[in-house]
Order: sequence, then structure tokens, then C-alpha cells
Amino acid sequence: MRTQKRSYSIEFKTKAVELSNHRGSLSDVAQELNISSDNLKRWKKEYKEGKFTGSVKIKSPEEQELIRLQKELAEVKLERDILKKAVGIFSKNDR
Repeated sequence: MRTQKRSYSIEFKTKAVELSNHRGSLSDVAQELNISSDNLKRWKKEYKEGKFTGSVKIKSPEEQELIRLQKELAEVKLERDILKKAVGIFSKNDR
């Protein structure tokens, strides 16, 4: 059985690169987005070379707000998961 080659939009690639720049961990971001870390490395290189800049369309204020809220939601979920793990660790020590 052959796997289908997946194609990604310029916007997706740009957001993935920006997310990896923001978080610093390339492999974690690649795993979260269900993409190959090799792809993300290549996209990051292309992004630095300026290959993505002309292809990204200007977003409306509503789209920008949606993107901002999605980023904020992702950060809050990450914080929640970290706090859940911390509570689990500290509650084990209390027994």
C-alpha cells in the first residue's frame, strides 16, 4: 500500500515555522502538527531564505483575531496540561 503525498499550504508552513521559532523545540512542534521534523527543518530554511513571503495573503481583522485566539487557546491548553501533571506529581508525594 502506498502512502499519499500530503501537500501543505504556505500559510500552514509559515505558521508551523513561527510556532517552532516561538517554542524553540522543532521536534515537539512537528509531533504536535503531525508532520515530519525533516519537513519542518526544510520549511524553516526556506522561510529564512524568504521563499514564503510573497505567497502569504493579507488577512482581514477577523482572521487575525481568530489566529490570535487559536494561539492563545493552544497556550492555555499547554499550561493546563502542565499543571495537571504537576498536581499529579505533588499529590503522589503527599501519600
